[in-house]
Amino acid sequence: MGVFLEQLVNGLTIGSFYALVALGYSMVYGVMKLINFAHGDLFALGSYVGYAVLVYGSCIITRTFGVWAGMAIAMACAFLLVGAAGLAMERIAYRPVTAAGRLPLVVSALGVSIFLENAIMAIWGPRYQAYPATVVPSVSWNIMGLRVTAMQSFILLFSLFLMAMLYYIVQKTRFGAAIRATALDREMATMLGVDVDVVIRFIFFLGPALGGIAGIMNGMYYRQISFAMGWNYGLKAFTATILGGIGNIPAAMVGGLLLGILEMLGAAYISSAWKDVFTFLVLILVLIVRPTGLVGERIAEKV
Repeated sequence: MGVFLEQLVNGLTIGSFYALVALGYSMVYGVMKLINFAHGDLFALGSYVGYAVLVYGSCIITRTFGVWAGMAIAMACAFLLVGAAGLAMERIAYRPVTAAGRLPLVVSALGVSIFLENAIMAIWGPRYQAYPATVVPSVSWNIMGLRVTAMQSFILLFSLFLMAMLYYIVQKTRFGAAIRATALDREMATMLGVDVDVVIRFIFFLGPALGGIAGIMNGMYYRQISFAMGWNYGLKAFTATILGGIGNIPAAMVGGLLLGILEMLGAAYISSAWKDVFTFLVLILVLIVRPTGLVGERIAEKV
């Protein structure tokens, strides 16, 4: 039982990364019907932005304001910079080829992914980089034999907060209604006065920005980052999106958390070497039994 609970906490923590990145996939697909294959590399960019802020500015930031304040500043920088990178990506790589159809968009997305990965390698080098222990809180608690770290608690709670805020914006606000209308029918939304370009810019800013925050939390959790990590996490997040139900925000959240749990339980009870295989086998079974994802057809056309 202790092993199960420990792996459950680990799975929820890792699933938070997948869920935040999956939200970006889901929003872009919901509005543009595009699989943004460069999204995982924006996650990696967020990790490196956080690394740069915390390492190069650690003497000033963390020693002056404390560890938690340093984390907040690093996340704010990643949120803004990675969000700006998402806007630039939409403007330069996607908007000029939108009218040409979906295939040129997919090819452009793959090109942006390769560009971002090599840009990260050129700036920070091909070697693994490590977040210093001095900028990561080391507090932990023992709850009835279950060890839970402050970083795990923070990652899970903050991720749930971000997901709840995004859900509220999309489902409960007037601008969220514009997003949902654009996802259902862009032409009709335009006729009703919705500025579709503003909606697209919003999703291309917020989706990458959330992925950037997830990248920082991943770096703080694992301490080690790589320029090539974006492809792996992007693939996992895409899997989580399909697992829950692509094009839907609550489904992306559920799919990401569930994927993290399945991965950790597979590593604990089967083999850590086979955890990825186990995850994709579950995905294949879900697609065979329920092709629209676990959440179902009712939300297939919503954002």
